[in-house]
Amino acid sequence: SILMQRRLFLYNFRNLRKAKGRRETYLCYVVKRRDSATSCSLDFGYLRNQMGCHVEVLFLRYIAAWDLDPGRCYRITWFTSWSPCYDCAQHIASFLRSYPNLSLRIFMARLYFCEERKAEPEGLRRLHKAGAQIAIMTFKDFFYCWNTFVENREQAFKGWEGLHENSVHLARKLRRILLPLYEVDDLRDAFKILGL
Repeated sequence: SILMQRRLFLYNFRNLRKAKGRRETYLCYVVKRRDSATSCSLDFGYLRNQMGCHVEVLFLRYIAAWDLDPGRCYRITWFTSWSPCYDCAQHIASFLRSYPNLSLRIFMARLYFCEERKAEPEGLRRLHKAGAQIAIMTFKDFFYCWNTFVENREQAFKGWEGLHENSVHLARKLRRILLPLYEVDDLRDAFKILGL
């Protein structure tokens, strides 16, 4: 099925602060082509990790096989159950540099091992610097995923207890991870304004 089962979505995308037992990463995607002021939806669906291959790399292989027209602009939106690991962030950043006509937005339910001693925060910073827009999923994003990617049988999305609070907490954590980049960009802007 092109749509995810409800129980899979609710289990894997729940934005818990401590998500024990959730080892797989699910990635819901929308691919659009921009034609001047309008956009045309080309594909949507979901993927999950396969034996020995992270879902982000699977998607990059999938989209690379499309032989994208370099004269057209494409926008890809991901909704992932976990943020990318350091290696995947490196692959994605490299992919974006190879396809300047492609933009990527990533909305993440949870941050993958983003403690200070791990490499993942640096991976997220490099990914952001490569042009990917990264954010934590909010109620609106879970609602969109439920209605777009889930076999919901006309049932309305009901948020779980702590959804909003956990989104806010994770968004603050992501902001702290990306803060060094924002500070550097702010300094560059200030120097430009001052003519230095």
